Amino acid sequence: MEQTEVDQTLTELQKTTDDAVIYKAVGSLLVKAEKAKINEELVERKELLNTRNTVLARQEERLRSQVKEAQTKLQEDLKPLSPSSK
Repeated sequence: MEQTEVDQTLTELQKTTDDAVIYKAVGSLLVKAEKAKINEELVERKELLNTRNTVLARQEERLRSQVKEAQTKLQEDLKPLSPSSK
């Protein structure tokens, strides 16, 4: 969701002229800012969000693998022992 907002903001920022007046929300205040600086901050934020997304995807995959292994082991442990041949 935040990544979508950053992408949309970057898109809108590209549509503005270099001399356009731009404001940045800082808490409950709007502060005048330079377009280049805002663009740089948004690009950095986007990269950070992409990195977090990658890390979370890896963690999710690792956890899924661990759960699958635990489930397989549990199923094997719960199987009734086969009757021994006489």
